[in-house]
Amino acid sequence: MSNKLNDQNPEYMIWHYEELEIVLLGGIRIEGLHTMRVTMKVSYKTYPSLRHTIDLYNDHQTTNWTKKIAERYTLNNNFVINAFIALTDTLELYRLNKLEDKSKQTQQQTISEADKAAAIQFLKTPNLLERTNELIGQAGVIGEELNRLIMYLVFTSRKTNRPLHIISMGSSGTGKSHLQEKVAELIPQDEKIEITSITSNAFYYYDSDALAHKLILIEDYDGVITALYPIRELQSKQRIGKTITVKDKSGNTKTLQLLVYGPVCIAGCTTQESIYEDNANRSFLIYLDESKAQDERIMQYQRLLSAGKVDSSEQKNVQQFLQNVQRMLQPISVRNPFAEQLILPPEIFKPRRTNAHYIAFIEAITYYKQYQRTQLTDKATGEMYIETTLEDITEAGTLMKEILLKKSDELGYATRTYLERLKQYLNERKNNMELTEQTRNSPEFSNKEIRAALKENPNNQKKYMFHLQQYGYIQKASGDQKKGYLYIITSYEEYYQLQHRIRNAMDEVISKLTTKEQQNSKAKGIKQAPK
Repeated sequence: MSNKLNDQNPEYMIWHYEELEIVLLGGIRIEGLHTMRVTMKVSYKTYPSLRHTIDLYNDHQTTNWTKKIAERYTLNNNFVINAFIALTDTLELYRLNKLEDKSKQTQQQTISEADKAAAIQFLKTPNLLERTNELIGQAGVIGEELNRLIMYLVFTSRKTNRPLHIISMGSSGTGKSHLQEKVAELIPQDEKIEITSITSNAFYYYDSDALAHKLILIEDYDGVITALYPIRELQSKQRIGKTITVKDKSGNTKTLQLLVYGPVCIAGCTTQESIYEDNANRSFLIYLDESKAQDERIMQYQRLLSAGKVDSSEQKNVQQFLQNVQRMLQPISVRNPFAEQLILPPEIFKPRRTNAHYIAFIEAITYYKQYQRTQLTDKATGEMYIETTLEDITEAGTLMKEILLKKSDELGYATRTYLERLKQYLNERKNNMELTEQTRNSPEFSNKEIRAALKENPNNQKKYMFHLQQYGYIQKASGDQKKGYLYIITSYEEYYQLQHRIRNAMDEVISKLTTKEQQNSKAKGIKQAPK
C-alpha cells in the first residue's frame, strides 16, 4: 500500500500512501534515535497542502496532526493513522540502514598494519615539523609555508584536552577558504564537521558527545553570525547548555536540559576582524600572504593544473598519508617543565589569553611529537604523560613570532597593511625622476595621490586614515577642509622597532632557558653535546 521512500534529494524526501503524498522538508536527522522530529508537507489530490513540524514519536502531536489531516481532506481517520504508522516504520528502517552504512564506511577507513607502521615511523623522524610542512606542500597547498604549518598544528590540537582555534584573515579573494579547505583535507573525514551556515540553536541539538575532539570548519563567519555565542562558549568552556520545555506523551509540559560537550577545535575565515573581535580573541589569527610573489605562485600552479602537469593522484596519496599520521596520534597528557619561565613581551595586548595560547601551542607541538618522547608516570595519580623539550619551545617561538607581533599591534591588519604600503610608496617616490624634486623630497602626501597610487577604495581609505590619525601614526601637515589636507607619517621605523622588540624578547627567553638547562646538565655531570 505504501511506496518506497524517495531520498534522491535528502533535503526533499517524498513518500506516498495511495493518493496521500508526504514530503519531508529538510530531510530527517539520522543520529538520535530517541526522537523523529520532521517538517512535512502533506498533499492530497488537488487540495491545498498542509505543512507542520512534529515529532512522530510524540503520540499527542501525531494524534492531533492526523486528525487535522483527516478533517481537512475528508478522509477516514483510521486511514490517516495507518499512513503515519507506515511512514514511521519506513523512516525507522531508513535511519537504521543509513547508520549501518555509516558504520561500514567508518570500518573501511581502518588503515592497514603497513600504513600504521609507515605513519608511526614518520612521527619518529627528526625535523618532524619541517618534513610535515614539505608534505603539506606536496598535498597541494601552494605557498603560505608558515600559515599552513600553524593551521595544521592547530587542527592537530583537537585531539588534546585544550584545543586551539584559528581564524584566517585577508582581503576578499586571497584564498582564505581555500587554505583552510586544503589543510582540512589532511584530517580524517570522520573527525571534522564542515559548516557553511547554521542557526543559533543548532549546536544545542547535537548528541552530547558528537562534537568531542572534532574539528569544526566554518567557511565564513558571516554564515554563522547568529551562532557566535554558542561557538564562543564551546571555545572557552568546552561545553554548551540550553534549557527547553517539551510536552510528554500525555501532553504535560516538562523541562529538558540540553548539554553538548567538547572540547572542539574551531576554524573559520573572515575579512572583518572588528566584527568578530570576541571570537578572534579566543583564536590564533593568521593573515594570508597577499604579495605579488604569492600571486605568481598560485597562478603558475593554476597554469600547470590546466596543462595536466600536476599529479593529482600523488596529492591524494600524500593527503591519505597525513590522515593516517593523524589517526596514529593517541591521547596523552603533556607537561611543560619550562612553563613558569615562559614570559611574554610586555607589548602584548590581552596577555592572559595570549599567554594561554602560547603555552597550548607548545603543548600541541609536543603532542604531535609524542612518538619521540618517553612516556612518564605520575607517581601520585598514575597518569601517563610526556614532557615538553627546549626544541618544542624554540619551534613554537619561531612559528608564533608573527602571531605575537599582530597581537602587539594596536592597529588592525587592514589598517596596518595600508600604512606599510603607504610607507613603501613614499620611499619609492623619492627615486621617481618623473616627479619634481620638490615632490620627491617632500614627506607630505594627499589622500587623492595615495588613492590613485595604491588603487585604494575611497571608503576604505577614509576608514584607515581616521584610525591612523586617531592613534597618532599620521598627522595633518597643511591645507584646509576646502582645498584638502596634506599629511605626514610620524614615524617610519615604529613597526620595525616593534618587530625587533618582540623577536628579541622571544629569543631572549629561549637563550635563558638553554643556558639554564646547560648549567643544570653540567651540574649533574652530563656531558654536553657540541653545538
